[in-house]
Amino acid sequence: MVRVTLAPREVLYVPGQPLKAVHFIESGVVSILTLLKNGDCAEVGVVGREGMVGIPLIIGTGQSINEAMVLVSGQALRLGRADLATELQRSPAFAKLMMQYLQSVYAQVSQTAACNAHHSLDERLARWLLLAHDRGDGDELELTHEFLSMMLGVHRPAVSIAAGNLQKLGILEYARGRIHILDRPALEHAACECYQAVQNHVLNIFNS
Repeated sequence: MVRVTLAPREVLYVPGQPLKAVHFIESGVVSILTLLKNGDCAEVGVVGREGMVGIPLIIGTGQSINEAMVLVSGQALRLGRADLATELQRSPAFAKLMMQYLQSVYAQVSQTAACNAHHSLDERLARWLLLAHDRGDGDELELTHEFLSMMLGVHRPAVSIAAGNLQKLGILEYARGRIHILDRPALEHAACECYQAVQNHVLNIFNS
C-alpha cells in the first residue's frame, strides 16, 4: 500500500473508465456520485475512515457507473489493482471483510434512495451532516452550500433555507463555508430514521 493525500474535489475515478487502484480511507470524506447527461449529479454514498473506495475492483468488474470525488481532504492507503486481486485470493479473511463492507454500502445506497424520495430536505441535510460528522475529526466541517446542494441534488437556495432552519434551532452555526456542529443529539433528532437504520444494519453485518 502507498499512503496518498486526498485533495478537495479530487476525482478518484470516473464512470466508464478502468479503475487502477482502491483507496482505504484514513481521514477525509469521499462522495460517490451518479452523474446525469445535463451535468447534474446526486450523491448515492459517502465514504470515510470506516471504508474504502473502489468497490468495482472487489466484485471484479473493473469499471464503475459512478464518480468518486473527495469532499473533505485527508489521507488514504492506495492498493493497486493487481495487488488487490492477489490479496483477495490469498486471504479468505480479507475477502470476507470486503464482502461485508460491500453489504454495508448496499444498505447505505438503498436507504439513501428511500430517503431522497420520502423525507424532507431538513431531515436529509441533518442526516448528511451526521454522516460527515462521523467521518470528520471534529465538530467543524468545511462545506459550502454549493457543495451541499450538489450532494443533496437540490438548488443552493433550498440548502440555505434548510441550513438556516437547523441554525435557528441551535443545532449548528454556518459561516464562510464552515459548518460548526453545536448539538449532536439535536442533530440526530432532526434527522430522519434513515441514519440510524443504516447504522443498525451495518452493526448487524459486521457482528454476524
